[in-house]
Amino acid sequence: MPHIQSLIRVRLVSSPPVQNHAAMGNTFDSSPTSLLLYAGIVLVLYRTILRLRQKTMNTPLNGPPRRSLLWHIQNFMARSTKLLDLSELWIAEYGPVFRLPGLLGSQKIMLADPKALSHYYSKETTTYVKATYLRLALEKIVGRGLLWAEGGDHKRQRRVVAPAFSNSAIRNLTSVFFDSGYKVKTAWEALFQDSESDELVIDVQDWTNRVSLDSIGIAGFSHDFGALRGNHLAIAEIIESFSTVRPSIFAVISFILEPIFPVLRKVPNARSELTRRLNDSMTEISQEMIARYQKANDGDNAKHQDNSIIGLLIKAGDAASSSGFDMEEVISQMKALLLGGYESTSATITWILIELSRYPDKQAKLREELLSTFPASDPIWDQLNSDLPYLDAVVHEILRLWPPLDETWRVAVEDDVIPLSTPITTADGEEVDRISVAKGTQITIPIACMNRLEANWGPDAKEFVPERWLDEAGLPKKVTEIQGHRHLLTFIDGPRKCIGRGFALAEIKAVVFVLIRNFTFELRDGPGTKIISRASILPRPTVAGEEGCKMPLRVRRVN
Repeated sequence: MPHIQSLIRVRLVSSPPVQNHAAMGNTFDSSPTSLLLYAGIVLVLYRTILRLRQKTMNTPLNGPPRRSLLWHIQNFMARSTKLLDLSELWIAEYGPVFRLPGLLGSQKIMLADPKALSHYYSKETTTYVKATYLRLALEKIVGRGLLWAEGGDHKRQRRVVAPAFSNSAIRNLTSVFFDSGYKVKTAWEALFQDSESDELVIDVQDWTNRVSLDSIGIAGFSHDFGALRGNHLAIAEIIESFSTVRPSIFAVISFILEPIFPVLRKVPNARSELTRRLNDSMTEISQEMIARYQKANDGDNAKHQDNSIIGLLIKAGDAASSSGFDMEEVISQMKALLLGGYESTSATITWILIELSRYPDKQAKLREELLSTFPASDPIWDQLNSDLPYLDAVVHEILRLWPPLDETWRVAVEDDVIPLSTPITTADGEEVDRISVAKGTQITIPIACMNRLEANWGPDAKEFVPERWLDEAGLPKKVTEIQGHRHLLTFIDGPRKCIGRGFALAEIKAVVFVLIRNFTFELRDGPGTKIISRASILPRPTVAGEEGCKMPLRVRRVN
């Protein structure tokens, strides 16, 4: 590096005269502070070269202006309470592909074009991968499992776990999900018996958390956590704490600068301490479940035909397995599935109850379908998917409006050319039907924005309208151009599409089936109650102005 050589030459010139080469060598300061300084200089030079190359090779795109020299638009976005609306305004002003200024001269590219999205998802885990700081964050929570892995490693890990999420496997698990719903029913009936009122205010999010934890425990790991029986679990307490911790100024600055200086992810703060506790708790739970499973199946060849999640993982971790799994990877997969199943499913069921509380007519319509179609029995898995169209419509409308992830972002590890559905005009005034992306460029996918973009979905895009799903042939043409499950980006697409999608849908439908058949729901403070999405590990619904992620609803029994 010529700049570093110049710095060393300056240092030598300003040093006292030396008598020999050995003495000259001693003038190089190898103290930790100096080494850190040199490393910083190299990093800055590397980043500068990378930025210059991106600026030269990336197609010049239009986009919002920088708001300050250091923070650019990042700080403005972090303070925006209507980021979804902001993204939609940018799409309307700059087109479906635009530049978004980042930190210290960096730039991101936001993709909202169907053809571009299809191309991007086809190359995820190979050309487009998680940034270093994001992988460090995931590793601290769930280890080096499926969520962390990229490329061939990701493909190998996914191949091992996939049979546990096949249609036949989920068909056999549906009774577990119904059982969780009926455990809630039994517990709530007991609360009504102990009360003189025909109406109770219940924190339904607390109960959906318990449902999710017990369901993934029994269905995935043959272990009953007993959360629905009232067992107090440290993991649930820790996860809830993520929504109440208030980051310090230093933590906020570190978070913003992590994309440039990933090492900041290692600096301890209140949230990182929660992450450590969560990781320790999930590791302990996973080790206990493995030991229990191995003891129950000791000497039993049947475990080699076991397609449960834990059965497949332990088989993959056997010394004789060809999967290449080690026990650390087995535990990492268990932690990822435990956390993912807990967070996303619980929030989705809660949002369903919230929206049905806002619209009593739609709640009554759903209840009528459930009671008339299955008056005295529960549907099997196939019937759950085919014979209850309004239940299916309600679930997918919530997945459209309230996806567990608002957006995802990846970094290009090689140069690429992304095709577009519709030509755009570049910042140079040229019309192009494809854009060049240089290595090191961050790509952002605005999932939530795409799911409710008025330009695609129409003027009622942000409203809860399950009826739109009753005739998918009637969906707007722009919507049908989006690939992915039911033209939504909620479950991602390509190699990283959600492996637990069928599992989650079956659990959500079964639990909602039981609850809506047996109870009515209203917002505690009336239909005008302001509900917001609050950051936890994943976004969670809560009442505006109240602490934590609780969702108190007025519940009555259905006669």
